[in-house]
Amino acid sequence: MDNRIDQRFELLRSKKEPAFIPFITAGDPSLDVTRGLILELERQGADIIELGIPFSDPIADGPVIQASYYRALTRGLKLADILHFTKDLRNETDIPIVAMVSYSIVFRTGAEKFIDIARDAGFDGATIPDLPVEESEAIIRAAEGRNFRIVCFVAPTTNPDRMARIARCTQGFLYYISVVGITGTRNSLPEDMTENIDRLKCMTNCPVAVGFGISTPEQARAVGRVADGVIVGSALIKEIERNLDRPPAEIISAVGTLAGGLSEGVKK
Repeated sequence: MDNRIDQRFELLRSKKEPAFIPFITAGDPSLDVTRGLILELERQGADIIELGIPFSDPIADGPVIQASYYRALTRGLKLADILHFTKDLRNETDIPIVAMVSYSIVFRTGAEKFIDIARDAGFDGATIPDLPVEESEAIIRAAEGRNFRIVCFVAPTTNPDRMARIARCTQGFLYYISVVGITGTRNSLPEDMTENIDRLKCMTNCPVAVGFGISTPEQARAVGRVADGVIVGSALIKEIERNLDRPPAEIISAVGTLAGGLSEGVKK
């Protein structure tokens, strides 16, 4: 069976549409809410879900996502719980799901075993923000034969030679970090974004998706005009945080409303 990430981008390419890729944290505020959120995000136009696997010391995430990880971890959430959850979720949706996971978790499990259990649970790929490309050869090679995709990151500050190496190594899509620093909402997008995306598209046949700092439909629209995918995380997590005291159905509805506007921006 073809990988769901590849299938989705092929479909979108035929429609000349960029992908809308929302990020949420598994288990924030509960796995039941996460289930409802994923299904609602799909209804609101999400093409791929990036699902954060909570970790105690995330290096690339800002305070909003760090707080969501803390909320999930304080409830005792374990990797096994997330894998069981995803496997069960596959009875309800075929949307591609990419794990954002710390290499500490992958290393502790073992690269090949992690890919096997993640794939068997219904994940289609993973982003590993704290794994440099120079040290990723083994897990990328392991993924190649397992119908799994390791999505690599490239930043605006990456030098051209390293940028080309990352573009050659990535699988599924290439994650372009639009701003220097950690995740979080921004008021504006960087001026060099279009130039860097065009450069990357000359280096790889994989789609180029952009994340970090996108929080409004207008920003999503601007990114969608030049990129193959638009990734939004902190804005959605903030909406979850704002509604934590409300019933689960209202949390899901509030996030869905925000995601619908972002999706519409991406697709315009």
